[in-house]
Amino acid sequence: MIIKNNLFNKIDKEELKLALSNETFERFTASFYHYVKLSSPESFRNKLYIEWNQMHVFGRVYIASEGINAQVSIPEHNWDKFCDHLKTIPELGEISIKQAIQEGHSFYKLKIKVRNELVAYGVSEEAYDMRKVGKHLSAEEYNFAMDQDDSVVVDMRNYYESEIGRFDNALVPDVETSKELLPEVKKLLSGRENDKILLYCTGGIRCEKASSYLLHNGFKDVNQLQGGIIQYAHDIKEQGIDSRFKGKNFVFDDRLGERVTDDVISSCHVCDTSCDDHTDCKNDACHILFIQCTECSELLNGCCSKECKDFALLPLDEQKALRKDPERIISKTFFDSRVKPKLET
Repeated sequence: MIIKNNLFNKIDKEELKLALSNETFERFTASFYHYVKLSSPESFRNKLYIEWNQMHVFGRVYIASEGINAQVSIPEHNWDKFCDHLKTIPELGEISIKQAIQEGHSFYKLKIKVRNELVAYGVSEEAYDMRKVGKHLSAEEYNFAMDQDDSVVVDMRNYYESEIGRFDNALVPDVETSKELLPEVKKLLSGRENDKILLYCTGGIRCEKASSYLLHNGFKDVNQLQGGIIQYAHDIKEQGIDSRFKGKNFVFDDRLGERVTDDVISSCHVCDTSCDDHTDCKNDACHILFIQCTECSELLNGCCSKECKDFALLPLDEQKALRKDPERIISKTFFDSRVKPKLET
């Protein structure tokens, strides 16, 4: 019998981060996904948690009836054991594990959640068919395809990801959430149903379903970057290929980004200085994700504005009282023009 209390880590966040900093071994950050029908996502989740927790695996993993999407941090001494373990899971088949471009403390505990969708596009199952997806292109093939007259490159990520790194001349949908993405991309590509569509994302999972959606909606030549930006970064380095991607690859863990090239294509949202370091506003009433240079971070105590800095300096009891009053909470929309600049392509 599986004891539910053993399937979640409820230790204090700061205690977990301290334990991570005291580890005497290296960790590898990696990611993988696989679309497969799971009859019991909850049971599958629980079995994975038990096995991976024993190997001291950290990470953020999503399980759905349509498969798995995993970003994990694995102790170096358990790397081979973990990879061998994955091969024993019938549901996963032949999966491709992508190691991070840059290592670092990415996760401090293991979270495995069951969701309705692996990627929250919010489209019905009738809107796509995962048996029909876009052609996977290697780094070299993708670069070649970009130079074709009828090709169009589409960034399948959110604006804040594209802001710090993207491919040359890519279409960047002006969206903040995955649910807005597919309709917006379909609109942007209207009239180009016969052109060569080149999709890319972080690791490939978003393009997998998006390519199926576009094929289902009449687009004839849909392609996707094999393994996403992560695999592309490895391949260009190993094969000596020129990078058509410029800047950083945004990642959804404590690192917030991996450098692919030395190009800095974004700027501080406070002072407009060249910068591509994301951070969360230190004001607990805000926590907006934005780009901030070192000087502005020191000036504003890691907050996104003087308003947030002043709020964060108030006694905790006063902060809590103010946060209960909707009229006194600092509105995130106040910062929209700074935090969401128009991207140049």
